[in-house]
Amino acid sequence: MESSNKVALVTGAASGIGKATARAFVATGYVTVAADVNAHEGDAAARELGGEAGGCHFLRCDVADPASVRTLFAQIDSRFGRIDAAFNNAGVEGLQAPTDECTLDNWDRVMGINLRGLFLCMQEEIRRMLCQKEGGAIVNCASVAGLVGLPGIPAYTAAKHGVVGLTRSAALEYATRKIRVNAVCPGAIETPMLQRFMGESAGAREAMLATEPVGRIGTPDEIANAVVWLCSEKASFIVGQAVAVDGGWTAR
Repeated sequence: MESSNKVALVTGAASGIGKATARAFVATGYVTVAADVNAHEGDAAARELGGEAGGCHFLRCDVADPASVRTLFAQIDSRFGRIDAAFNNAGVEGLQAPTDECTLDNWDRVMGINLRGLFLCMQEEIRRMLCQKEGGAIVNCASVAGLVGLPGIPAYTAAKHGVVGLTRSAALEYATRKIRVNAVCPGAIETPMLQRFMGESAGAREAMLATEPVGRIGTPDEIANAVVWLCSEKASFIVGQAVAVDGGWTAR
């Protein structure tokens, strides 16, 4: 238990990596704000993780909507008065198609949530952490698609490369002001998004496993553990890094 007085925010917390990370923050002793655009699933996830009595509070937020983001942080100010750790995780994969077939609507939606939405949240988090003597820690959810090119998902790949660049830029801007900014770059993780990527093809999982050095797909908890560690004092000298948590996939 690191702290029972600190406040953590997780966006995209209704399922998958976000839900696992909210669970990990709660277990570590943080008062945790679980934010998601899906009110029904987000509220259910927060209640599953103990609800307000157990330190997990659901707040609805559409990160692509600046007004919704402002409302989220106003609620955090009113209810908790601080924010010590943030995991900007909300994201969508978008439609799978090569670059020449990627529609502008798909491009705008993926960029609006995965990059613009993350940027809006980061701004609000940084502004609050600058006012805190202790500063804070921010982890952004990128992807291995932010480190290498992946065919068939151009908008997602571009957005995640943008997340890595934004992370590094902000890390340099605030490193001397007690705000650490890093990113995690998950590989193939057992989430609803991965299931959508693979589709219903019987051979898709086998083909994916054949590319995994460790011979298996990762779990949301493995990403969550990395995020909570990056937000802890144990990672106090780690700044501006895009940490691949991918079973060795990008080491080839």
